[in-house]
Amino acid sequence: MAIRNIREDGDPILRKKSRPVTEFNERLFELLDDMAETMYEAPGVGLAGPQVGVLRRVVVMDVGDGLIELINPEITKIDGEQVGEEGCLSLPGLCGLVSRPKTVQVKAQNREGKWCLYKGEDLKARCFCHEIDHLDGILYKDKLVEGTFLQKVTEAEE
Repeated sequence: MAIRNIREDGDPILRKKSRPVTEFNERLFELLDDMAETMYEAPGVGLAGPQVGVLRRVVVMDVGDGLIELINPEITKIDGEQVGEEGCLSLPGLCGLVSRPKTVQVKAQNREGKWCLYKGEDLKARCFCHEIDHLDGILYKDKLVEGTFLQKVTEAEE
């Protein structure tokens, strides 16, 4: 496993749409393992392929209840609304208010290629949405609540 460089805002790869994963092999497993190690080292709660320079539909996340690997994820159901602060490893030191669904259901493949359903609410729902947005070239700063701005994270929040 290896720590990969995290691309930061301004890097054009972050604005490109990722392609589906079609081969489930050692290269994919290495990518997933490297992404998890990079996310934990950063530290963060989610990381998408484009953030490490790979335009594939791959996400890793851990909001405190274990590592989840999502390959070719699709949001299939949303419900409710929550507004909360978001940050991003690709926009270090910044945060902003974003409206997201309160609950989300996601269909994705695991590393063996099997389709699975995942459900999340609150932080997990927010993370699913945030990371899947990355796969479509969308950053959370594009979805700031109207009238709000990116802010610097204070030392107490870091």
